[in-house]
Amino acid sequence: MVSLGAGGGNLLGGQDRPGIRGCHCCKTRMDEESSNGLLFRDHSFSSDLLRQLDGFRQDGVLTDVSLCAGAREVPCHRNVLASSSPYFKAMFCSNFRESREGKVQLKGIDPPTLDLMVAYVYTGEVRITAGNVLPLMEAASLLQYPRLFEACSSFLQSQLAPSNCLGMLRLSETLSCESLQKKAREVALTRFPEVAASADLKELRALELRDYLGDDRLCGEEEKVFEALMAWVKHDLQARRPHMQELFQQVRLQYIHPAFFYHFVANDALLQSSPACQTMLETARRQMLSLYGSGAPDCKALWHVPPRSAYQDFLILLGGRKDNQQTTRDVLLYSPQTGQWQSLAKLPVRLYKATAVTLHRNVYVLGGMAVSAGKGLISRDVYVFSLKLNQWRLGEPMLAARYSHRSTAHRNFIFSIGGIGEGQEPLGSMERYNSIDNIWESVASLPVAVLHPAVAVKDQRLYLFGGEDIMQNPVRLIQVYHISRNMWFKMETRMIKNVCAPAVVLGERIVIVGGYTRRILAYDPQSNKFVKCADMKDRRMHHGAAVMGNKLYVTGGRRLTSDCSIEDSASFDCYDPKTDTWTSQGQLPHKLFDHACLSLQCIPLVPTYS
Repeated sequence: MVSLGAGGGNLLGGQDRPGIRGCHCCKTRMDEESSNGLLFRDHSFSSDLLRQLDGFRQDGVLTDVSLCAGAREVPCHRNVLASSSPYFKAMFCSNFRESREGKVQLKGIDPPTLDLMVAYVYTGEVRITAGNVLPLMEAASLLQYPRLFEACSSFLQSQLAPSNCLGMLRLSETLSCESLQKKAREVALTRFPEVAASADLKELRALELRDYLGDDRLCGEEEKVFEALMAWVKHDLQARRPHMQELFQQVRLQYIHPAFFYHFVANDALLQSSPACQTMLETARRQMLSLYGSGAPDCKALWHVPPRSAYQDFLILLGGRKDNQQTTRDVLLYSPQTGQWQSLAKLPVRLYKATAVTLHRNVYVLGGMAVSAGKGLISRDVYVFSLKLNQWRLGEPMLAARYSHRSTAHRNFIFSIGGIGEGQEPLGSMERYNSIDNIWESVASLPVAVLHPAVAVKDQRLYLFGGEDIMQNPVRLIQVYHISRNMWFKMETRMIKNVCAPAVVLGERIVIVGGYTRRILAYDPQSNKFVKCADMKDRRMHHGAAVMGNKLYVTGGRRLTSDCSIEDSASFDCYDPKTDTWTSQGQLPHKLFDHACLSLQCIPLVPTYS
């Protein structure tokens, strides 16, 4: 008798035997050794067992049930099927009739799919293709094989495209597949312009289209939403006309370009044929074509819908002078979401002291001195930039050539104010661009011609703060233009002494940012009073300022040092009115001043999804 315990009779003799030392097989299987003995794991045992069982199945050895699909019969082992799926466990381990029968008919499964399913049960492997994924997924759902079901879902997700995502979405709802549903809807929302052109969109049911077009995450311009809706209605006009009112409510009219609304929406014959749609159009028309805001009670419900969440805030810097004080054509985009800067399409020409505004999600660059070969030509040209297309185009030129002027936008209008004209004279004139009719028109001139004032629009009034006269003396005036009355009036104030400073609307106040000073002044138009805010770190001028997300961002400019020398700046700072504090946002890509700084809310250039 051989003893395996302690003492002289130990089989191993307390030392490694030469034959065992070199045995790789034993090393790989001795996983856990302790005083309680050796836990042996044979990692290939289960796969070997499955291969043996699959061989038995193919040879008909010990099989005790046949799965049937049509005329196809596949011999199997009940215990293998019951072990692999709750569906078969319930079938064979309960008092169901199938537990006693030799053949079980599986309805809704075709013969090729049955072969694939049985092979999967016995081998854990199946090749999923575009041709078999749908019946395979349905069978996996019916027979309760969740991992195979999710594998099919992953395959379909890899095949998702704008042309098929709506069909996949419907399939995912039919099969109750949440992972596919989530991914298909994400593609449908983020790739809306391409989805709108697909044939599947025209086949949606009214309720499906309503939920789709009404989704706050949809990445599409409202003009495209309107076009998609009308294409759907006209695809089967007689059956779909009754749904038009409900679906038209999903179009956020206040974010449609007024010119598009006026030319393509307001006079649409189909919409005009619906009294309810006609009422909505009239309400939108009054608001869109009016100089006034959306305060009328009958307009609040329509006009106070927020933009879709796909819209993001961006900061755009363009033109100005960089580093070595050379006028630049650069256009930079900053995304608060990523904290990154990127370069966009350059300005078509090099412009010195042009102005820029945003209107209807486009950027308008007005006038300036066109610099070429060392010569300057004062311009009345207007260049329009589409962030969506990353392209520039020529717009309708101004009535007068001007540079070192100021511009601002209000509702459907752009105002171009003062500046220096072709004869190098200070201009007191102001002109207005109507974006609906695409025309410029003269309006009332300024009471006092000034250069480099701070400009902002609040409550239907345009405000000019300070500036300087032709002799570079500060002008201590607030000049106010009543937009609807086309009238100016002026107020003298000792609080104003700003030159080359921007102004922004922040909440209910107009904030004047620096201007040869560190001082930040917030002006309340209702009370006609100024409130002093936290100072900037440096005395700054020729800088840019814009508002994003109820915070003020200040970019670049020039700063006066403690010894009164002037330095160009690449600083990028943020002011939070809630805490009355400043924080640094880092640095601009380069030193920059006399540039335009604008905030723009739009859909990102390249929608991202995962």
